[in-house]
Amino acid sequence: MIEPRKSRLFNAWFASHARGRIHRTFGKVLVRGLAETLEAAQKAPLLVISNHASWWDPLVILHASTHLLRTDGYALMDAKNLRRLPFFGLVGAFGVDLDRPADGASAIRFAAKLLDQPGKLVWIFPQGEERPITEPLRFREGAAQVARVAKRAQLIPAAVRYEFAGEEKPHLYLSFGAPIQAEKDTDKGRQLQEAAVAAELNTIDSAIGKAHVSGPPFVEIYSANQGILGKWAERLLSVMTRPFAQR
Repeated sequence: MIEPRKSRLFNAWFASHARGRIHRTFGKVLVRGLAETLEAAQKAPLLVISNHASWWDPLVILHASTHLLRTDGYALMDAKNLRRLPFFGLVGAFGVDLDRPADGASAIRFAAKLLDQPGKLVWIFPQGEERPITEPLRFREGAAQVARVAKRAQLIPAAVRYEFAGEEKPHLYLSFGAPIQAEKDTDKGRQLQEAAVAAELNTIDSAIGKAHVSGPPFVEIYSANQGILGKWAERLLSVMTRPFAQR
């Protein structure tokens, strides 16, 4: 296992860098369940589990952990990727070799040790690798094992999705669910975690389709407004290219 070398200064800079890139890239950032999860983080350490759909995910969870939830965040990462991108160790990533059971056992103990007080957060992608949201989640048992050992932590399911919505820039959706119980039976725990994250993905799907969403609504925490010049240019171009019969 590769332990993190977290630096507060580097974490503050890189989290701000991540936020800036997110704001430049996405037209809207919409989050659900933020107030409830922020309150939970003030009362207990959080173990957050989510799908892993994109290269963007590490930047999103760094921004979410640091700025939205205001926690001392850590994340489990494939050791091969951490060796390739060692700067993630400076923001709390710790590496595990997914093909070595002993390495996995060390990472589970380390994650549980981190979750010792309110304000601490460990984020895990139980899929173990990026997968399209159109595929089944197929969670591994590691996160369920951490949840079983980290008895002080609240287990929070989350889902991330990136969606073009008929606009120039895509929208970023992040949905936090209500806490779920850890299970002594790790296979049962894995199934419950998978179902909880799938439910959050379905909630995002409903919001995109403008269907009713039960529970907390999505809140737009960032929106990139089109400039006035851009709007007037589009209107002028529309008038100039409209057929004469329609003018």
